[in-house]
Amino acid sequence: MIAHLFNAPTGDTEAAIGVGTVGSSEAIMLAGLAFKRKWQQKRKAEGKPFDKPNIVTGANVQVCWEKFARYFEVELKEVKLKEGYYVMDPEKAVEMVDENTICVAAILGSTLTGEFEDVKKVNELLTLKNKETGWDTPIHVDAASGGFVAPFLYPEIEWDFRLPLVKSINVSGHKYGLVYAGIGWVVWRDKEDLPEDLIFHINYLGSDQPTFTLNFSKGSSQIIAQYYQFIRLGFEGYKNIMENCMATAKILQNRLEKTGHFDIVSKDIGVPVVAFSLKDSSKYTVFNIADSLRRFGWIVPAYTMPADAEHIAVLRVVIREDFSRSLVERLISDILKVLKDLDDLPTTSATPINTDTAIKKKTDRQIEEEVTGHWKRFVKERKTGAC
Repeated sequence: MIAHLFNAPTGDTEAAIGVGTVGSSEAIMLAGLAFKRKWQQKRKAEGKPFDKPNIVTGANVQVCWEKFARYFEVELKEVKLKEGYYVMDPEKAVEMVDENTICVAAILGSTLTGEFEDVKKVNELLTLKNKETGWDTPIHVDAASGGFVAPFLYPEIEWDFRLPLVKSINVSGHKYGLVYAGIGWVVWRDKEDLPEDLIFHINYLGSDQPTFTLNFSKGSSQIIAQYYQFIRLGFEGYKNIMENCMATAKILQNRLEKTGHFDIVSKDIGVPVVAFSLKDSSKYTVFNIADSLRRFGWIVPAYTMPADAEHIAVLRVVIREDFSRSLVERLISDILKVLKDLDDLPTTSATPINTDTAIKKKTDRQIEEEVTGHWKRFVKERKTGAC
């Protein structure tokens, strides 16, 4: 079902295979291992060194990619970000590809902003480079967040097995697959894309049971839940839910813009995520806002962007199926309360030691420390003991 959703070849040429995993983290480990093994086998056959594999990604990748690289001894070559562009640049990514690159990993739904990377552009540029060099560098799509969004909201976007170089795709069932936590999936275009020597065959359950996994003792409830959701909701059911999530995200975006305090960082096309930054961080930061929102029961993450956009700090709200319009209004109301409290904090001014000495402008770090200190004292004085 998932392979068909991702436009894998069907009919007489149908050969896609896949496996259920513990989230997308294990799925990425397995996909990476398959790429590494195929690359090693090819290099051995050509009599070339096979001890320095690398993988090309954007600096916005989830930490599981760093885990894969470290655990399985693969160099991670990251394309740095820049202000206003928080996904992998296809041209820079393909420039970094060399004969030791086992694959280029593109993200469909960045953790930072929910934005889709241009997988089609990566495919076009990489096809040209492969033709010029004689290499056959493939693409993996990390669709952990967007794999169950794009097919229903943006069927015209080519990111999946419609692109020849896309050999494998992972997706998280516990994100927009609408299943509780603990289930991920990885699908390969063809049996040839998953080396046979990575698959174990066991027969003590009464028949041949092929297995490719890093985990063994795990429940099947999430797999049953995923199957149930597919059958119960169908294509139209998932489409209606995703359209509703995106509509809610746009309402939240509009309400945030109307406050006059925030710039929207996330894009219109992507997963239902609203990432936003403060227009003015001179008095308080997004981290102060995130801390203050906890008083109202909201856990809104605040973080800085990866290299080379570390100076950009944002808040992020992920819109799920149960995030209603009334919750949007409640969140906005609580954000406005927090902003008022922070605006009411006393300000401090620097007095020069010597009138002949120019007043030095405070660094962002100094401002943040002073504001945080004032806010901690303010909260301590107003504690009521309620959660």
